[in-house]
Amino acid sequence: MYFDNAEGPVFRPPSEAHSFILRVTVGCSHNACTYCNMYKSVQFRTRPMNEIMDQIHAAKPYAMHIRRIFLADGNALVLATDKLLAILDALARTFPRLQRVACYAGPRDMLQKTPAELAALKAAGLKLVYYGLESGDDVVLSRVNKGVTAAESIEAGQRIVAAGIKLSVMIIAGLGGKEHSARHAANTARVVNAIRPQMLSALTLMLYRGSELLEQFESGRFAPLSPAEIMGELYELVSGIDLPPAEHCLFRSNHISNHIALAATLPKDKDRLLDDIAAARKELAAVTDWDPYNNVE
Repeated sequence: MYFDNAEGPVFRPPSEAHSFILRVTVGCSHNACTYCNMYKSVQFRTRPMNEIMDQIHAAKPYAMHIRRIFLADGNALVLATDKLLAILDALARTFPRLQRVACYAGPRDMLQKTPAELAALKAAGLKLVYYGLESGDDVVLSRVNKGVTAAESIEAGQRIVAAGIKLSVMIIAGLGGKEHSARHAANTARVVNAIRPQMLSALTLMLYRGSELLEQFESGRFAPLSPAEIMGELYELVSGIDLPPAEHCLFRSNHISNHIALAATLPKDKDRLLDDIAAARKELAAVTDWDPYNNVE
């Protein structure tokens, strides 16, 4: 649900399907990742408070039904902390049954917030941050132009966790292609272990029209993984995740990009999840007519 006619497309995580989508920015401030075309059609801008308040006022008649709010577009934490706090205050005053405010966040924006600023945002109602880690490998991160190193990715995630804000980390299976699959799996697991997020989502690489990565594939510079190879990589990645026994990390692969929907709680269900992945790999290995263009959107 959203009340806005600003330019550009609107995206949200699967778990925000029933949330009020409040667009506090338009587009993505980084907007340079080679695999992504989500915001290529729109010029990034932050929204002035009057545009944000207009959306809040439009949603006010539904206030008794709104329990979750998602701050869009690509990385709401790019906004100044004072502005975010003013937005969170307006939401708390307008929606009496509000339980959670969430947002996407880019690693650079996470790193620019001090621990005190993140603590203030948490106290004001920011309960969940979705972080597109994508990979924990320096080579892969550089090739896809993520804009950060693995070490910076770890620091960004740890800042959110330390502030007491729930962190949902997203990774992309297949992002390193055939050439870098092994290192992508091993190093992404290492980074997840260092961050220790409360939620972990595995997406599957898709080649989007208008993206640089699709051009690399079509020119022979990138070799994507088959569905069975994706499952093999995911098996290695999950095998490398080693979280403390007392922790609970919800693992999901329920994005539209995924070949198989998987669900588990790590580390408790790790062995069962690995069995499920192995079974999926065996099932997908029987597919003989797979075409890389099946993954082009």
